[in-house]
Amino acid sequence: MSPRSSDVVARRTRDAIVEQALLVASVDGFDGLTIGGLAGDLGLSKAGVVGPFGSKQELQLAAFKRGIEQFVELVWEPVATLPAGLPRLKGICEQWIRYHERRTLPGGCLVTTASVEFDARDGALRDAVASAQGRWLTTLAADAEVAVRAGELPADTDPRELALLINGLAMSLNQSLLLFDDVDAPDRARRAVARILG
Repeated sequence: MSPRSSDVVARRTRDAIVEQALLVASVDGFDGLTIGGLAGDLGLSKAGVVGPFGSKQELQLAAFKRGIEQFVELVWEPVATLPAGLPRLKGICEQWIRYHERRTLPGGCLVTTASVEFDARDGALRDAVASAQGRWLTTLAADAEVAVRAGELPADTDPRELALLINGLAMSLNQSLLLFDDVDAPDRARRAVARILG
């Protein structure tokens, strides 16, 4: 095997490990992610699973990063070119609801799961979750601020408060779908968004 094809195989193996880790972590949490479990799922040795990452923590971080990339691909990218302000904010909310509806990951929204798992702890994973969540809230608040300046939302709207409301709604939708199997929750979420955004 040539060095180039060897690199391709190594990259494919690494990608397969990350994708499987993402699926498992969405249900079992990142602490529930075990090297032995992944090795069994993928037909690899334990060394073959951890080798491309160097440690379990680096594997966890790679899986979390992939989950964020997937969220960006499905929620942000379809609306990124919409006009900033209310049009994009509404687009984000609709894409976010669709993300939940299609159950992209078996355990629902990865950031919601990871936030609950790591919000009161220290470490690199907690920092990664906080950073991703902080960037997303900032993104929501930025579009809310544009909407306020453009007169699309009431002048007394607090953009950060609105971002908090939208984020809370999405987290609640995740719970309604997974914990209660409430198939009507997405439509209720859409009505709530319409009320929040006028």
